[in-house]
Amino acid sequence: MARILLGVTGGVAAYKALEFARLAIKAGDTLRVIQTANSQRFVGTDSFAAITGAPVLTSEFERDPLRGSFPGQPLPEHDPASHLELVRRADIFVIAPASANTIAKLAAGIADNLLTSAALAATCPVVVAPAMNNNMWANAATNANVETLKRRGLTIVEPTTGDLATRNEYGMGRLAEPADLLAAVRARMPGGQRPWDGLKVLVTAGGTREPIDAVRYVGNRSSGRMGIALAGAAAALGADVTLIAANIGLPVPPSVHRIDVETAADLADACKSEFPSCDVLLMAAAVADFRPSAPAAGKLKKSDRPELIVPMSRTDDVLTGLAAARQPGQTVVGFAAETGADALANARGKLERKHLDAVILNDIGRPGIGFDSEDNAVTILTATGDTEVPIASKAEVAKAILQAVSGLRSSVRSRA
Repeated sequence: MARILLGVTGGVAAYKALEFARLAIKAGDTLRVIQTANSQRFVGTDSFAAITGAPVLTSEFERDPLRGSFPGQPLPEHDPASHLELVRRADIFVIAPASANTIAKLAAGIADNLLTSAALAATCPVVVAPAMNNNMWANAATNANVETLKRRGLTIVEPTTGDLATRNEYGMGRLAEPADLLAAVRARMPGGQRPWDGLKVLVTAGGTREPIDAVRYVGNRSSGRMGIALAGAAAALGADVTLIAANIGLPVPPSVHRIDVETAADLADACKSEFPSCDVLLMAAAVADFRPSAPAAGKLKKSDRPELIVPMSRTDDVLTGLAAARQPGQTVVGFAAETGADALANARGKLERKHLDAVILNDIGRPGIGFDSEDNAVTILTATGDTEVPIASKAEVAKAILQAVSGLRSSVRSRA
């Protein structure tokens, strides 16, 4: 897989860098680690050395026993400068956590330790994952420094909102979760190393809401978890992913471009804009079939009527319209939430009627899966047959779906 150079700066979030390293090693990557002096106040070098199987470097003046090579690589014959050889051999340089101080140094081009010297010499992609107090993150100086790094082509994996290091502190500044950080690193890797590098994937997720009045709406129970899992899995394969999120309150992987929508019409407009340039469409959103014909501008008062009758009109079939407009080489996958004995037949009918490449059947009548659950079980329907994916986490189900999509695309290419 990849050779990742991990730079760790001072902060409580350094413990998450250990988990990031563990996940990367488990995925088959090799790592070297640079630690600043302040980072060692939070996590010792022995911990990173044990996980990576390689010595950790802390100073530009110490000799590297591996001479800048990564585990499994041959050692160079000479004894090179560590800050030059490490980044020369790395596929990507990840700085996590990146303190406000280190971000300021990177923006100013200061090279006063091994980590910042390596960053200045890096020609590989550089990913910076900030972690700090929310007020420090919101400070104008930090904002300016981050924007400077973005303009120079560095990737910023922005912090999340939650509990911070000190007691009773809450806000934006938490280091991205290790799994999300690894997905962002995968998405930034140079092309040609992952199976979906160069592909553009469009995912829809969540459930649309159709207004009855200023406060009420007709909606559904979809949380968007399955679509988010698909977006994250596609990004991990190397795809450029756009997620059209219908009323989703959950975070999405940092590498995924998110477009928020509310109604079926909003979702249709976003799809029409994004679909022509995508290679794969994964239509996982639960789109309303009907909408109130004449939503009230204000709030309907309970005291004004003994009952509320809401005339409904059919919404446009977004997926049918997109499938009809598809270009050669595009793969279109629909999702069918069904219940009862006719679930499979209904999903098969959707596959044929809408001329889709695949339909993912989700039997929402089964307990413990489906809407707002962490787990799912689906049947993947294609023209050549059905594949059962047994109950598993939605992340694992997403991987199985994308494997089937890869098979569909390979089959089309082999016939071309």
